[in-house]
Amino acid sequence: MATDSLSSKKNSRRNFLRTGVTATLATAVCPSPGSARVGDSAPAAAPTVAVKDFELDEITIDDAQKALQSGQYSSRSLTEKYLARIQEIDKAGPMVNSVIELNPDALQIADALDHERKSKGPRGPLHGIPVLIKDNIDTGDRMNTTAGSLALLGSRPANDAFVAARLRAAGAVILGKTNLSEWANIRSSHSTSGWSGRGGLTRNPYALDRNPCGSSSGTGAAVSANLCVAGVGTETDGSVVCPASANGVAGLKPTVGLVSRSGIVPISHSQDTAGPMARTVRDVAILLGAMAGADPQDFATADSQGKRSTDYTKFLDPAGLKGARLGVVRKYFGFNDAVDQLMDSFIGDMKRAGAEIVDPADIPTIGKFDESELTVFYYELKADLAEYLARRDSSSIKGLKDVIEFNERNRAREMPYFGQDIFLKSEPKGPLSTKEYLDALALNRQLSRTEGIDFVMDKFKLDALLAPTGGPAWITDLINGDHAAGGSSSAAAVAGYPNINVTAGYLWGLPVGISFFGRAWSEPTLLKIAYGFEQLTKARQKPHFLPTMTV
Repeated sequence: MATDSLSSKKNSRRNFLRTGVTATLATAVCPSPGSARVGDSAPAAAPTVAVKDFELDEITIDDAQKALQSGQYSSRSLTEKYLARIQEIDKAGPMVNSVIELNPDALQIADALDHERKSKGPRGPLHGIPVLIKDNIDTGDRMNTTAGSLALLGSRPANDAFVAARLRAAGAVILGKTNLSEWANIRSSHSTSGWSGRGGLTRNPYALDRNPCGSSSGTGAAVSANLCVAGVGTETDGSVVCPASANGVAGLKPTVGLVSRSGIVPISHSQDTAGPMARTVRDVAILLGAMAGADPQDFATADSQGKRSTDYTKFLDPAGLKGARLGVVRKYFGFNDAVDQLMDSFIGDMKRAGAEIVDPADIPTIGKFDESELTVFYYELKADLAEYLARRDSSSIKGLKDVIEFNERNRAREMPYFGQDIFLKSEPKGPLSTKEYLDALALNRQLSRTEGIDFVMDKFKLDALLAPTGGPAWITDLINGDHAAGGSSSAAAVAGYPNINVTAGYLWGLPVGISFFGRAWSEPTLLKIAYGFEQLTKARQKPHFLPTMTV
């Protein structure tokens, strides 16, 4: 769920944070359906391949539903087409390598949903829609859930995660699982986003030598490459919004507690959440409505009572920018001149569309909670992972110590490029009653909420804050790890507040996203603003799978 690597480049992999604290936090090959083959550790050279147009390119959930209702497609035929496209694009052609495992039951599920449509009618907008979910989300079926680690391969969860169960109840066809930055990028401070021991390396579909960001690398790349209608990622700090930006899609990190975390491989219960990723804001809204819900197995979801909706599309407004009061967080600018110019041009467009812009509207505490965030991760990773693994009866891996030992025994496959220094720093930590942990958690909430987002929004009477999500995708470097610049996810992530990325434009052919974030439970407001921005700019362009980006 996490995101990046934390090293001296806080901006680098915003997935997680990357600050001056030298640490990285985060956060396959798919043979026949259902098989769990391990991807090669060393990525094969990306071939130059002419990619044919796909008849389902850029199809939305609404488009798919109309085609299903008219009989142009069935759920089975949609599923067959996506499965074939995954083999063509993800595995054989450009080798995006975003899908780690296919669902061996996908076609049978699609058949059953087609039969139900004929006999009873559709359940809702997701009925019969093929989606992909990240491989840290449990499914109680024949697929694995491994967080990209060989340590969990072959140990299948007994039940669906709450999110997976909600998707099935809404009628979605879970096509398979997507690759991710292993353990959601929480293993090493020198990791490469999009790489896992089980899945190998996921590539950015715009330029195959560039990084898809993480840790929801596979979901971002697969959705952008039109390998599914929509997908689900997870975030602890940046792991939804960064890959959404790098892969040119929309992605929303909800308020912690709006979407259940039960059955999801954890990092930090203070910040973890699943989030929808799609090519349009409307599809993100549809998916969020299906995913949100109270879950007795996740205490945080009790806080969403009276604050969640089953239909977030009702908040979408093409004129959503008109009258919106937006604050520009300038402290998140300055890492790339071209990104700044692009953002400033869109700020001008938003003004002309009727938005009231407060510039600057800086969060005074940015950078002050980086070390305390990391301290919280160390404690919660150890505790939360042990609690999760205790429910996986079929696995011999019962805690972080077991994972560390497994990685050491399987160093050639699990650690050919980077180690596990974050794990090693987490393992000696004590219980969640430890004063160091409680003090760090309290400081996080004070600095990110009371003296952070809430403070600046109250001061300027804002509806939302905005900043560049990040810069254009960096060249993947397995030897040195991630080396991106820029990122704005941390304030909302540490606060547990919502954040949505929308594609803003392209620099040198690579997508760049803008983030809108704000108070807890402000998803309706953020979706309205994001949709207004999307309709104003219509920036999304499908990828062309270039071997490299020439400038």
